[in-house]
Amino acid sequence: MIPPTFDYTRPESVDEALRALADAGEEAKVLAGGQSLLPLLRLRLAFPELVVDVGRIPELRGVREDGDTLVIGAMTTHHEVIHDPLVRRHAGLLAQATATVADPAVRHRGTLGGSLAHADPAGDLPAVALALDAGLVVAGPGGRRTVPAREFFVDYLQSALAPDELLVEVRVPKREGWDFHYEKFHPVAQSWAIVGVAALVRRDDGHIAEARIGLTNMGSTPLRATAAEEALSGADGPGAVARAAEAAAEGARPAQDLAASPEYREHLARVLTRRAVLTATGMG
Repeated sequence: MIPPTFDYTRPESVDEALRALADAGEEAKVLAGGQSLLPLLRLRLAFPELVVDVGRIPELRGVREDGDTLVIGAMTTHHEVIHDPLVRRHAGLLAQATATVADPAVRHRGTLGGSLAHADPAGDLPAVALALDAGLVVAGPGGRRTVPAREFFVDYLQSALAPDELLVEVRVPKREGWDFHYEKFHPVAQSWAIVGVAALVRRDDGHIAEARIGLTNMGSTPLRATAAEEALSGADGPGAVARAAEAAAEGARPAQDLAASPEYREHLARVLTRRAVLTATGMG
């Protein structure tokens, strides 16, 4: 289908992009890798007057260290995230989960920042950002602010970004030495996850000392399975992990749609949490 008519600009700096967004107000859309926006335009589900293409802004790409934090530019592609040695060493869960996103063509064009700003609860990376306790750095007319991942995702396809703001980088605390695994159920290759689980586990003397569990597609935003996290503390074997995983769906409000019922999604959350933790820790 042919998209609606719109104006197009390709700024060369963050400041130039912010000026374009401020001038257009709510009638502008940001184009990152295009893997989310272009389908919406073609299906005529979005009608922007202006598309601001930030894909050629150099300062929005790349990975660097800042003390105990990994800083990833919002326009860093999925392919670059997967293969970056700093990400693989300090945020292995992010690299692993990103490798499951869609297909190679999408991973070469799609970006980390674009996926997070789109705020789709069925996307893999918002739940991973939540589990990693990432901070999302947003630039706007008043300067820059860091929004914790737990506050960034507001509702279905809605984030904390204002119309005149731009996501510029993602700050991830280093988790070197933690066990991790991303497990998701999707009926066919490259489809959206019906449910996904991002598990991050720290062990001490053979038992789980701390766990962080992010849930994909279990509500209108990504969720933390806090009840399961608490139950996993002290778990020292498959039986204890299985019992803790029974709490994975507590507090979730999964949707009813053509893919699955809420009850089935709750079942998947429990099963996939058990699998993810057991795979991460090697207890299975």
